[in-house]
Amino acid sequence: MLDSFNKRYWEEKYESGQAGWDIGAISTPLQAYIDQLTDKDIEILIPGAGNSYEAEYLFQQGFKNVTIIDIAKQPLDNFRDRTPDFPEKKLIQQDFFEHYKTYDLIIEQTFFCALNPSFREKYVTKIFDLLNNKGKLVGLFFDFKLTDEGPPFGGSLIEYLQLFNNQFKILTFEKCYNSIKPRDGNELFLIAKRN
Repeated sequence: MLDSFNKRYWEEKYESGQAGWDIGAISTPLQAYIDQLTDKDIEILIPGAGNSYEAEYLFQQGFKNVTIIDIAKQPLDNFRDRTPDFPEKKLIQQDFFEHYKTYDLIIEQTFFCALNPSFREKYVTKIFDLLNNKGKLVGLFFDFKLTDEGPPFGGSLIEYLQLFNNQFKILTFEKCYNSIKPRDGNELFLIAKRN
């Protein structure tokens, strides 16, 4: 199985334009969630952010405490080009598992599915550690059979519940009703609160 948490691998994907998961805009389920948020002062993290259209949208909507992390430099450069007023100190090129700060909200968008499945338990623990008390993880998870082929790597609701249930209170974990057409029927939407 490919060790998909590899800096050079991801750099090459972005440099060659082979980021097939990149839809070129914020995903509709996350936009709908963001649109109902009222506190624009909350601390938000987007790990494995890639080109981070979610951070761009948040910034355009007046959220000023958004941090994005990616192990690869190219997507951060792409983001800088699109959003030059975004605070430089909030753009972090780093291994997610080496990041230490806490947040009110973590937004998951294709990072979990990009990780080798052997990292999944470590991911859940790290998300828990990065959230403030009663902080939330919100995001999209692919709903298709997990195989050795990937990224993206799939999974099922039952598998995900087994991963998250011990450390999180699941508020919502269901099929997306508003996925983009190519992902229709293949996405689950999660809202989970740190216990």
